[in-house]
Amino acid sequence: MAVLIAAGSAATLAPTAVAGTAEQSRVVELVNQARAKAGCGAVTTDARLTNAAQKHSADMANRSYFDHTSPNGVTFAKRITDAGYPSPGAENIAMGQTSADQVMDAWMKSAGHKANILNCSLKTIGVGVEPNGWYWTQDFGR
Repeated sequence: MAVLIAAGSAATLAPTAVAGTAEQSRVVELVNQARAKAGCGAVTTDARLTNAAQKHSADMANRSYFDHTSPNGVTFAKRITDAGYPSPGAENIAMGQTSADQVMDAWMKSAGHKANILNCSLKTIGVGVEPNGWYWTQDFGR
């Protein structure tokens, strides 16, 4: 399931900003806390998913769009498989939140995003954040 959320309505690859590394790791920590409360196992970070997520966050910022599908038609599943990960699971995106805690709060208040985060069949995660506009991406794998 892919769902969208905007403001108001750990990573194994270097993000575009040094601050992103701590924020990316914090998102993974918060995801795993929520999953533990729901009885799910922890997700582990995967460099391929992190790469796909970071590139999508940067692309949305650079091309000024907010969608799971890029302007040239590339879907989240295609981005994930192109990054070398064989089993795409789900994607959450957000825009405008300036911290991991803020974005996780927003995602957990959205039924679709929460469902992705608490989907026990998803085993891996990659998180991307682009501080230029605060574009966030969570890519999950099976």
